[in-house]
Amino acid sequence: MKTLKIFIITGYSGSGKSTAVSAFEDSGYHCVDNMPVALLPKFLDLPNAKPTGIKGLAFVMDLREKGFVDTYRGILDSLRQKGYRFDILFLEASEEALLRRYNETRRHHPLATGARLQDSIRTEKDMLAGLRNEAAHVIDTSTYNVHKLRSVILAIAAEDKKKIPLRINILSFGFKHGPPRDADLIMDVRFLPNPYFEPELKAFSGEDPAVREYIFKDPLTSGFMDKYLNLLDYLVPLYEKEGKAYLTIAFGCTGGRHRSVAIARAVYDHMKKYGHPIDIKHRDIGR
Repeated sequence: MKTLKIFIITGYSGSGKSTAVSAFEDSGYHCVDNMPVALLPKFLDLPNAKPTGIKGLAFVMDLREKGFVDTYRGILDSLRQKGYRFDILFLEASEEALLRRYNETRRHHPLATGARLQDSIRTEKDMLAGLRNEAAHVIDTSTYNVHKLRSVILAIAAEDKKKIPLRINILSFGFKHGPPRDADLIMDVRFLPNPYFEPELKAFSGEDPAVREYIFKDPLTSGFMDKYLNLLDYLVPLYEKEGKAYLTIAFGCTGGRHRSVAIARAVYDHMKKYGHPIDIKHRDIGR
């Protein structure tokens, strides 16, 4: 068992620990949710706790266990002295994100004792501050959806990060509806010719051939595309080499219906050549 990689998954309630442990399980790890920290040494010593053909072990431990904060450090230190190697993976999220998730799921916070949910979240943050400082990986899931968090965890769980392909998401949006919070790269294309002011094109979107032709016939567009695609051709292999699991590239115009849509589609068509999993979404095309 000492040769296996061990992850301790912990963090704030509502930060995505269930998604994380599911990703570890899909990566070939043997997983146990809500593992009492006092039982961890006994579990590792069990003869039948040495399953074959697995990459490692992952245990979720958090404040659902009473006394967790008071006992985890001594137990983990004793395991290190015995030769076990493990990393602590700490998931967190902003107070705003946690409040929204609890309101959506109507779950009870593990520290709820009649106090306000906001107070319970803040108390948990204070109690776990020391554990967070010891973590090898701290992941802020405030802007993550399930798929992005899963991609990040799969990259961490993989022995060789290159085994997990970089997933690329191309997004168009309108600045008047607000920029996306989870984009890695944002390009403002409001300097390009605007079909909105052409009466025969206004009602169509950037997915329409006539709108795309109008935008791309302008030398300004072709010059921009040459330079920007060259930049992406340079950056994407570097992101992949670094082990990045998820790359979101967003293009914004005023309303998110014409220019950003057309540019996003052209970049999507160009980047398919990499062979990475790739998606495209036009967030504001129907507004």
